[in-house]
Amino acid sequence: MNVLISNDDGYLSEGIAVLARVASEFANVRVVAPERDRSGVSNSLTLDRPLQLKQAQNGFYYVNGTPTDCIHVGQFALSDFKPDVVFSGINRGANMGDDTLYSGTVAAATEAYLMGMPAVAFSLNDSSGRYWQTAERAVWKVLAHFFKKPPSAPVLWNVNIPAVAPDEIRGVKITRLGRRHHEQNIVPSRNPRGEQIYWIGPVGEVSDREEGTDFGECGAGFITVTPLQIDLTAYPDMAETAAFWHTD
Repeated sequence: MNVLISNDDGYLSEGIAVLARVASEFANVRVVAPERDRSGVSNSLTLDRPLQLKQAQNGFYYVNGTPTDCIHVGQFALSDFKPDVVFSGINRGANMGDDTLYSGTVAAATEAYLMGMPAVAFSLNDSSGRYWQTAERAVWKVLAHFFKKPPSAPVLWNVNIPAVAPDEIRGVKITRLGRRHHEQNIVPSRNPRGEQIYWIGPVGEVSDREEGTDFGECGAGFITVTPLQIDLTAYPDMAETAAFWHTD
């Protein structure tokens, strides 16, 4: 089986090296990732300039574009490689709740899913760099189960790994997305020329970490697996919307 691996932290990130190393124990692996950190770019495509594909000394390929670009390049620009599955990550930092809408890590998996491939996004609920051994053990556990009985149809799974010692992982739980407060602060500043500039501030606090959510269960020490869907249609609202447009 051929596995395409990408991320949004860039091809030099520690997380992608861990994911590639573990996945290579189960399948034939090819890495195509952004040349630099492209966190928060969601499903954006680069349409205003051409893309370049280059190979690094470690064998990884990198693209001067977004995670979504990388999936397209990995799918169609490598003549000797046709991916069957896509793994994305391991992201340095969690991707839970509303964050999945902005995450380039989740976006890479989403694009593969839209192409008809099973796809899994991996994120570590920590950015300190202290829990990569935990991440490695967690990914091995998930992939051992995945390859034992690969999905027969495309799936899109969002996996988050707890920030605990490797032997303190409590197991795996299937969860739903939690929620954050929508507090996206604007931080004003000045550039060296004295001009007014603005930074996007930190995300809001978690507002839904109940039992059964990704926030709650990952925080309690579990690897969380959240199946995602792409269809944004608000089906319960369709009848009401139709009635509105048919009003005289």
